[in-house]
Amino acid sequence: MNVVILAAGMGKRMQSALPKVLHPLAGKPLLRHVIDTARNLSPSKLCVIYGHGGAAVPEMVGKLAEQAGVTIDTALQQPQLGTGHAVMQAVPQLDESVPTLVLYGDVPLTTAASLGRLVEAAGTDKLAILTVEQANPFGLGRIVRENGNIVRIVEEKDASEAERAIREINSGIMCIPTAHLKRWLAALSNNNAQGEYYLTDIVAQAVADGVPVVSAQPSAEWEVAGVNSKVQLAELERRHQLNIATTLLEKGVTLMDPARIDVRGELVCGRDVVIDVGCVFEGRVELADGVTVGPHCVLVNATIGAGAQIKPFCHIEDAVVGDKSQIGPYARLRPGTELGEDVHVGNFVEIKNSQVAAHSKANHLAYVGDATVGSRVNIGAGTITCNYDGANKFRTVIEDDAFIGSDSQLVAPVTVGKGATLGAGTTLTKDAPAGKLTISRPKQLTVEGWSRPVKTKK
Repeated sequence: MNVVILAAGMGKRMQSALPKVLHPLAGKPLLRHVIDTARNLSPSKLCVIYGHGGAAVPEMVGKLAEQAGVTIDTALQQPQLGTGHAVMQAVPQLDESVPTLVLYGDVPLTTAASLGRLVEAAGTDKLAILTVEQANPFGLGRIVRENGNIVRIVEEKDASEAERAIREINSGIMCIPTAHLKRWLAALSNNNAQGEYYLTDIVAQAVADGVPVVSAQPSAEWEVAGVNSKVQLAELERRHQLNIATTLLEKGVTLMDPARIDVRGELVCGRDVVIDVGCVFEGRVELADGVTVGPHCVLVNATIGAGAQIKPFCHIEDAVVGDKSQIGPYARLRPGTELGEDVHVGNFVEIKNSQVAAHSKANHLAYVGDATVGSRVNIGAGTITCNYDGANKFRTVIEDDAFIGSDSQLVAPVTVGKGATLGAGTTLTKDAPAGKLTISRPKQLTVEGWSRPVKTKK
């Protein structure tokens, strides 16, 4: 089938310079949601109609197509003269031998299953419309039936009093025989209150031509909800997040409050995972069996091993946490961090581009950057690896069983040998030999006769 996605609108009510279809829902643009769903249907042709926003929309589409290794065509609608006019821009790219599915770039939550039912209802020779009944259909096009058969769609501004009482509305999503579609588009008129070419007017043409007009319904009303304002965007965000939370719960994940979780990518969970309130997951995050994530954590492209505990207020990005490790509270694991089994990273500890082997600990107020840390290492409070000289980064190596005393500075490149001990307050600028105590602080002195300064009276 052909798929045409209409994405040319300005979105004035969004009060933003960003084109409406590029506003994010669950971390990715509205239009991206629609394209991803369309691709699940394996279309032979996929075309996005753009208008407002200049090059921003085709640029996003081009990047997506390149990443996915697929072809996604674009066509410019300028000026914007209605939905029928928008579909006209795709006509040269449509394959007449298959039907055309029309979607909308600001309707992000329609499921592939519902679209599949619509396509099945259309077959190869019928016009199928995705419709839904709403308690308050104000502002939406109504489905007008006679003897149960769809005969036309009337827009709110053009509807009579009786037609406005109809509760069945047109979602705008249609599957249409392409040869008929081309002919019907050519015959459209803009003689209406808006002065636009309505795609919905092809329904009356189909009835006149004896082409059956049928309908299919989505699984839920929110599947056809569009975004025209930040209020509606926020409402759909919560709806989408609740859908994700429900799926996680059904798979056995324990969510302390399903209304307070944000998944902005892909969250993969094992058995007996527990997630507390206010957590944000971005990119691809994997939580193995028995992982516990405390309140208000942010995990981005992270892998957390079985039985690990992520305590409250931790930030973990592009990092790997080993089995049974304990992280936080208030810890930050930056890109390139790889922790082995049973590693303890405590409050206000930051690790970047470093490998820490099994059973090592940095429990308080430390910075470990560009380092290779062995097993059973203890890194004392206030320790930092001085990895940057203002122009270049250098690496620190701390071998197995080393003990780093509190308030130590390891000036890279430097190596702490196996089993070595650094006394508290050491500034290490040369390698520390294995199995020995290294200390660099000056000898303690007591100055006789010294007195503390006294504030001068004014």
